[in-house]
Amino acid sequence: MEGGDEGVERVVEDSKDLQQQSKALDKLTDHVEDRQLDSSRVQEAMASIAASAEADRNAMRMREKELSAVKINLAEVEIIANELELDKKVAERTLREHKGDAVAAIRHLLR
Repeated sequence: MEGGDEGVERVVEDSKDLQQQSKALDKLTDHVEDRQLDSSRVQEAMASIAASAEADRNAMRMREKELSAVKINLAEVEIIANELELDKKVAERTLREHKGDAVAAIRHLLR
C-alpha cells in the first residue's frame, strides 16, 4: 500500500501546482483585460486634451494682445538690438515683456 499512497500524494501535489498555475494565469489575463480601453473614456480624454489646447491658445492670444498694447520707444529697441547684437524682434519682445522699462529688459537679456 505504500506505493499507492505515494501516487495519491503526487496527484495531490500536481493538482496544487496546477491550481497555482491556473491562478497565476488568471491574474495575468485579468490584468490585460483591466487595461483594455473604454471608447467613451478615450473620447473624454481627447476632448479634455482639445479643451486644454484651446485654452492654451487663447491664453497665448491674450498675452500677445497684452504685450502689443505696451508702449515702447523704438529708439530703445534700436539701442538694445545694436548694443547687445540681437535681432530687433527679440529686443522689442523683451522690452514689451518688461513694460517698456529698458533697464529691466537689458538686465534680463544680460543674465
